[in-house]
Amino acid sequence: MVNPDIKKNSNHIIEITGMTHEGLGVGRIDNFAIFVDGAIKGELVEIKIIKVSKNYAVGKLMRILKPSESRVNPSCPVFKRCGGCSLQHMDYKAQLNFKTELVRENMKRIGKLDDVIVHDTIGMENFMNYRNKALYPVAAVKGKTVAGFYAKRSHDIIEHDSCDIQDVISTRIKKIVHKFIVENGISAYHESTGEGTIRHIMTRIGFKTGEVMVVLVINADDLPMKVKKRLVEILTEEVLEVKSIYLNINKKITNTILGDTNKLIYGKEAISDFIGNLEFRISPLSFFQVNPVQTEVLYNKALEYAGLTGNETVFDLYCGIGTISLFLSQKAKKVYGVEVVEDAVRDAKENARINGINNVEFFAGKAEEVVPVIYAQGVRADVVAVDPPRKGCDQTLLDTLVEMQPERIVYVSCNPSTLARDLGYLSERGYKAHEAQPVDMFPQTHHVECVTLMSRVKD
Repeated sequence: MVNPDIKKNSNHIIEITGMTHEGLGVGRIDNFAIFVDGAIKGELVEIKIIKVSKNYAVGKLMRILKPSESRVNPSCPVFKRCGGCSLQHMDYKAQLNFKTELVRENMKRIGKLDDVIVHDTIGMENFMNYRNKALYPVAAVKGKTVAGFYAKRSHDIIEHDSCDIQDVISTRIKKIVHKFIVENGISAYHESTGEGTIRHIMTRIGFKTGEVMVVLVINADDLPMKVKKRLVEILTEEVLEVKSIYLNINKKITNTILGDTNKLIYGKEAISDFIGNLEFRISPLSFFQVNPVQTEVLYNKALEYAGLTGNETVFDLYCGIGTISLFLSQKAKKVYGVEVVEDAVRDAKENARINGINNVEFFAGKAEEVVPVIYAQGVRADVVAVDPPRKGCDQTLLDTLVEMQPERIVYVSCNPSTLARDLGYLSERGYKAHEAQPVDMFPQTHHVECVTLMSRVKD
C-alpha cells in the first residue's frame, strides 16, 4: 500500500541508495521506490513528487542536501534537457564504476549467474568528441526551423551550438546545413502531419581517414537540381573533408530515421575507415560502431576470447559490414558471416575484397533462419560470435547453437539485460559463462558494450 504522504506535488527528503540502468537515482520511502533524474547514489536530496503509480513514484530533484563526491558540473549547457548524455553530472571514474556494477547486477538478477567474472569497465583517455556518427532531427516549431537533439523521453528538439560527445566536424556541418535550409526556404518535417521536406541531417566520419559523408533524410523523391547543386557547393567549400553527399528518401510516417533508398548527389559512394589494420567501407545504411577507438579495444577482446589457432570454423552472427568477421578471419580457418541487411552484406563482401581476405563468406538473411540451413548442410562452427541488436538473440537461434555445440561462444552486447537473459538461457543448456569485459563505447551516457566468453560444458 502506498504511503498516503507520497502524493503528487508533495516534497520529501530521501537518500539515494541506488541507480537504474538508465542512470536515474533510486531512493525509498517506507520501502516504496522513488526514481529521481539527476540524483547520484549516496546523495541526500529534496524532491517533489511529480508522478505516483502503483509500484513506484517519480520525483523531481529540487535540492541536493549532501552531494556525492562523484558529482561534477556538466560541461553541456543543455545537459538537463537533452536526452543524449545521461551521466555527465558524474565524474568519469564513477561512470565506469556504474557500468561495471550494472553488468554485474544484471548477470546475477536476470541471468542467475553468480560466478561470472565481470572485469572493470575499460574506459577512454579522451572521453569527449568520440562519436563518428551524428543524427540531427529537423522540425518546424512555431514557424521556426530547428535542428538539434531530442529532449529526454520526447521528440521535442533541443537546439544547441555544440555537443561534447560529437566530432566537432559534425557540429559544423549541422550548422551549415541548418542555415542552408532556412535561407533557401526548404520546409522542415512535421511528425504530426507527415508534411514538410527535411527530416534529419546525418554525418558519418572516418576517424583515421578523415573522410566525411553527409546525408539529408528527406520526405520527398528528390530536391530541385538548383538546390542540390548549391548545397554541394557550400558543403564542399566550407568543409574540405566532405567526400560524399547523399539524399536518403523516407516518405513513411514512422519513427524509423532512414529510408531504404539513397541518392548520391556528390562524390564517393562510400567513405572508409580503419579498425586496427583493416579497412572498412561505410555507406549511408552501414552499421559501424560509433566509437572507433573503443571498437578496436572491444574487437581485440573478442578475438582473445575466441581463442583461435587457425584451424577453427567460425560463425559471426548479426555481422553488419563484416567488422568482427574480418577481425576473426585473421586467425581462423573459415568465417561465415550472417546479416539481415542486404546493403550491409554487400559492404561486408567489398570489405573482404579490399583487405584481400578470402576465407570469409557472407549470407543475407535473419540469423535464426540462415544458421539452421547452413548447419543442416553439414557446416558446424567451432566458435560462434554474436553481436545482436538491443533485443538480444532470437530463441530459435540460441536453440540452434545448443544443437550445433560450438566449443566457444563470444557474445558481444550493447544491452546488459538481454545479454544476461541469453547467457542464462545458454547456461541451462550446456554452456558456462566464464568472464565478461565491459567496454565504455558511449562515455557520458548510461549505455555500455560488453563482450562475454562462454564454453561448452564437457560431459
